Amino acid sequence: ATSAATRLLDEMCHLTAQSLTALDTKEHFRVLKLLGEGSYGKVMLGVHRKTGTPMALKFFPRDSTSLFSFLREYNLSLSFCTHPSLTRALGIAYSTPSHYVFAQQASLFGDLYDVIVPEVGMEEGCCQRVVSQLCGALSHLHSLGFVHRDLKPENVFLCDAACRWVKLGDFGMARGTRVPEVWYSSPYCPPEAEVAKGNEDMWVSVEPSTDSWALGILIYAMLSGSLPWAETTAENRSYQKYTEWFDSTRGPDDGLDVWMAPQFACFTPLACSLFQSLLDPRPRLRAGPEEALAYLGGDWLREKERARLDEERKKSRGKGVMRKVKEMEGRGER
Repeated sequence: ATSAATRLLDEMCHLTAQSLTALDTKEHFRVLKLLGEGSYGKVMLGVHRKTGTPMALKFFPRDSTSLFSFLREYNLSLSFCTHPSLTRALGIAYSTPSHYVFAQQASLFGDLYDVIVPEVGMEEGCCQRVVSQLCGALSHLHSLGFVHRDLKPENVFLCDAACRWVKLGDFGMARGTRVPEVWYSSPYCPPEAEVAKGNEDMWVSVEPSTDSWALGILIYAMLSGSLPWAETTAENRSYQKYTEWFDSTRGPDDGLDVWMAPQFACFTPLACSLFQSLLDPRPRLRAGPEEALAYLGGDWLREKERARLDEERKKSRGKGVMRKVKEMEGRGER
């Protein structure tokens, strides 16, 4: 069923379509640098010439973006993203001859992808801080009847270097009604989407369990700096191993340590329980983001694994320092 919020969003899109004005970006903003780009277009850091306010300007090419999809993302971000860990639009939307543009809060410390060290991840305390904020952000969206549908490190923006405040952004895929089922080659894509592989005519209800699956994969990536499998399909051996482990721990007498999927051996029983609740192959039985909050506070990485990762981090920091010293020497600095 369509929620009241999704109906209201449609109405707002029709209304703002009547009042979208044409502006010259350079006349109203000092554009400083590129913050990010993707299939949607690009985001530039700009400063409003009159107020001096820094903001992120999101540019959507008109030749590949429908006005309605642009207005849907803008109005969703403007009116429904009131949670502190959701990126909010700033009430400025306009068109240029080549682009549709709206302004949103600028997160000046990059995104989560920048701080996850490949094969190492990030510190566990930092990871748990991010998870607690994302659980709140996703629960807020779900309570209104919206599903984000594109949770990944590149869409989690940092308001400080230590991840004390992060914001989930990019609502281009967010929906609250039925959509064409889409399968894509990625562990972030839930297993139920595999039925759409090679079949583009399926329509399904948008379910919050899609975000739960992506959250589980994101936690794995943050803790380990890698992904548990390349794609969520029956043919993928790593994913198969996981489902075998998952099924083997369903019995009344089975503990999580009876047999371990190899890629989960570095995690504590608490973390394994969290993964099994979010990465349940059965969407109806998958935990919601708010249930993940119960797993915060305890250790997620085994002691041996934590010591190994700390050592790896020291090495990668050392390499970074040495690289910086060489750069300075190359420039003749002291």
